[in-house]
Amino acid sequence: MRNAALMLGLIAGLLALVVGFFGYGYTVFIETFGEVGDLARQVENPDKTRILSLVAPILAIAGGAMARSRNVLGGALMLLSCAGMYWGFGFNVFTMFPIAMCGLGGILALAARQPDAA
Repeated sequence: MRNAALMLGLIAGLLALVVGFFGYGYTVFIETFGEVGDLARQVENPDKTRILSLVAPILAIAGGAMARSRNVLGGALMLLSCAGMYWGFGFNVFTMFPIAMCGLGGILALAARQPDAA
C-alpha cells in the first residue's frame, strides 16, 4: 500500500504542477493585460490561487515521497494537498485526477500498517 501511495502522490503532484502553472499564470495574465469581457475574468482571490498553485503540488510530491518511510505524515500531507487543490481550484475537469489520486494516495498511506513486502 505504501508503494501505491508513493506512486499516486508523485503522479498527482506532477499533474497538480500543471494545474498550478496555469492557475498562477492565468492570474498574472489577467492582472497584467486586464479582463476580456465575459471570456476571461480575474478570480475572486488571486493571492489564494497563487499560494495554492505553489503549495498544493509540493505537498503532494513531498507526501508521496514520504509514504514509504513515514506513512502517517506522508498521508496527511497528501490529504492536505487534496483539500488545498479542491479549495483553491474547485473540482473540475482539470483537477479531478490530481484531487482523486492525491486523496486515494493519502488514504492508502494512512491505512498502511506494516511495511510493504519486498
